This record gives sequence, C-alpha cells and structure tokens, in this order.
Amino acid sequence: MFRHRHLQSMITQAPWRRRRILGAADELLGSAREEVLDCGDGVRLQGFMSARGTSERALVVLLHGWEGSAHSSYVLSCGIRLLAAGFSVFRLNLRDHGNTKSLNEGLFHSCRIDEVVRAVSRIRQATQARYFAVVGQSLGGNFALRVAAKAGSTGLELDRVIAVCPVLKPHSTMRALDAGFWVYRRYFLERWRRSLVEKAAAFPHLYEFGDLRRFDTLTEMTRFFVERYTEFDNLDQYLSGYAVTGDVLKELAVPSRIILAADDPVIPVDDLDQICKTGALEITLAPHGGHCGFVDEPFGPTWVDREIVADLGRTAHRSLPFVSTAL
Repeated sequence: MFRHRHLQSMITQAPWRRRRILGAADELLGSAREEVLDCGDGVRLQGFMSARGTSERALVVLLHGWEGSAHSSYVLSCGIRLLAAGFSVFRLNLRDHGNTKSLNEGLFHSCRIDEVVRAVSRIRQATQARYFAVVGQSLGGNFALRVAAKAGSTGLELDRVIAVCPVLKPHSTMRALDAGFWVYRRYFLERWRRSLVEKAAAFPHLYEFGDLRRFDTLTEMTRFFVERYTEFDNLDQYLSGYAVTGDVLKELAVPSRIILAADDPVIPVDDLDQICKTGALEITLAPHGGHCGFVDEPFGPTWVDREIVADLGRTAHRSLPFVSTAL
C-alpha cells in the first residue's frame, strides 16, 4: 500500500499526519526553550532546546531540509521519539527558515556551512552533553555530513551523525526536481517564493526581487540568485560548493551513517558511487521509502524514526544507561 515512491515522499506532509504528530508533541513543544545562537560574524541562528533534565545528557541536534523548519512534521516526529527514549533534543533552524527571515541580512544559501558548524559547536559547548549527535534529513542531511567532515578541523566533538536521504550531488537533485514529477518542482518553487517575499519585507532597503513567478524552474531561479546574491561566479560553482561527492568526506572521522531509499525520486541512488567511502561511513540502502518517507503504517512513527532512535540508543547506551534503545 505504501510502497509507491511518490506516495512515500508526500504522505509525511499530509495534514492528517501532522495533526497526529502535533497531538503527540506536547512534551517536546511544551518543554522547548527558544535559543538564538551567536554564530560569529554577526550571524544568528534560532533553535529550540527540549531537555530531559538529566545531569548526564545525551543530546541530538535535528536539522531540517530546504524550506522546512524546526517545526516540520518529520522533525517533530523524530524529536518526539528521541525525547521519549531519554535524549535531549535541539531543533535548529537554518538561516531564513522558520520565522527567522529578520535575524540576518544576508540570504540563505546551501554553502553557508561554517555558520552551521559554529551553531552546532555553540550547542555542544553550552550543554556539556556526554553524548552528542547530529541528525539531518534531505538538505539537512547534507549539512549534517559536512558538519561531520569539518569536525576534526574545527575541534567539534561529535559521537554520531545520521543523514537521511541527504542531497549528495546537487546537480543531480536539481535535474530530478526540474525534470521529474511536477509536484516537487511546484512545491519548492512556491515555498521558496513565499520565503523570499518575507525576506524582502524584512529588509526592503536591500531586496526587491520583482515578480518571482517569472521563473518556471528551480534551475532558472537558483541561477538568478547565485549570480546576484552570492560570491559564486556561476551556478555550477555554487552547486559544486555543497556537494558531498568526490573527496569531501575523505577525512571523515566521526562515525556517520547515510540512510537512503533506492526509489528516492529526488536523490539519485547512483550518486552514492561518487562518495568517498571511509571506515567511518556506513550506508543503508532501503529498497523503498521515497524521499524522507519510510512510512510503513499510516498513523505511527516511520521506520526511519524508529531506526534513528535504535541507532543512537545503541551507541549512547554504553555510557548513558538512562537512554533507551527501544522506541
């Protein structure tokens, strides 16, 4: 029933699933403390900390995907299960995501990895957690892998990273979005347009984008913003800037795991062949799951929610016995 890749990819956004998730999120949302992190160079990122209240905490930072937020259904669903298992949870908003358009003058783009590394480092320093992990989905998974790759050179201590359906080679993903099932292209175009309108309203002296409906593809729209609002010379240079293929993961030392579905409609599975395989990287390729779906029952947690909790529970339980390995 749930095997179709487009159904898997879209069902997690269904209103009835979101209502169910919000109904179970009382503890996660009720205990959440908003924090605005100083990421250096005047950059600030917002997040929400939900603590278990134990003195020896295991903490998981959750990173959402492009045009998602710390309140996206898949972030809340995962956070609910992690909190119930004994983890503290920090849900981080990337720049310009959620209600953060006015926090920073500069526009979000996917190569802004340094501010995310600094944000994760600030969280690490502030909590003194004995076990510290990062979990990201889609573009958030891409950021999580790059944070892991930079951990050694920045002194960031990470115990585990899990990337669910991460963007591997942005060129491939953009082609899949523009040439594939039209629903995905329209979804991201509409959400991105809305975000940019809000950004222009927050900084009217800086931004006047005109009628954004003139762009029919993500490629056209991205090229426009790259050439006018980033330091990159062209679209190809920008897309290459946040790829995790080639040698990007060559120095990866943090135990990390990629979970990807073979039928993902926007992350071509062949891109896995272009990743540098190291002893620190584990790859799980599920036959079905679509893009960040992995739904195996209509109302309960997804398979990937359960798998994340089990994975982190196994590695955290050795030193933190209060953490559960079961959902």
